[in-house]
Amino acid sequence: MAGDPRHGAAAGYRGRPMDAAGASALWRGRGLAPAARLTLRASRRDEARSQGGYDPGVDDRAELLHAIRTGAVVRGDFVLSSGQRASWYVDLRRVLLAGRYAPIAGRVMLAATADLSYEAVGGLTLGADPVAAAMMHAAARDGRILDAFVVRKGEKAHGLQRRIEGPDVAGRRVLAVEDTSTTGGSVLTAVSALQEAGAEVAGVAVLVDRGAGARITALGLPYRAAYSQPDLGA
Repeated sequence: MAGDPRHGAAAGYRGRPMDAAGASALWRGRGLAPAARLTLRASRRDEARSQGGYDPGVDDRAELLHAIRTGAVVRGDFVLSSGQRASWYVDLRRVLLAGRYAPIAGRVMLAATADLSYEAVGGLTLGADPVAAAMMHAAARDGRILDAFVVRKGEKAHGLQRRIEGPDVAGRRVLAVEDTSTTGGSVLTAVSALQEAGAEVAGVAVLVDRGAGARITALGLPYRAAYSQPDLGA
């Protein structure tokens, strides 16, 4: 059933208040072509907004979770970047680099870190890059200027020889991000580079947490995750 998009859609909207007519409208759209479904979804949201019943935080989070569960979770035998083995892998780039879901991911991550104060966002390439870009563009749409940066895995040997690309981070409050983290190794490498560059790290945030929270919070860093492993049904 997990691979059935109709089942996933039902799970993605579970808990969303909806009357009988609304539920009927949701399921009437399941046989439409993708473009038509997008138009239908936008129409429903516009109607909900006009009636004061649209909660972007709830709706965005449910839609993105459905996309991750159906399009990014892969079963098999994998070796993670931490060196640990796992029976499932979450390839979040399949979602974060999709034009349909990247804006939603940006909004979800901004909501997950709304209690933190920061003026730039980024982390260790490659996992952090689409997360930071999505948050930067989502913030711009809300009229907020949020810079993004990229932390290289090693020192650059030519050109300006910068470890951190993008606007300068020295003296600024920044948020270190990652798409998913099991041990915290990648994002903490970024944290160290940011601190060496003179940035104040406001916290760490990931789209999907796979167990890194304890290690990161033990260092005194605020930690936020939009989703956890149980959310993915893995």
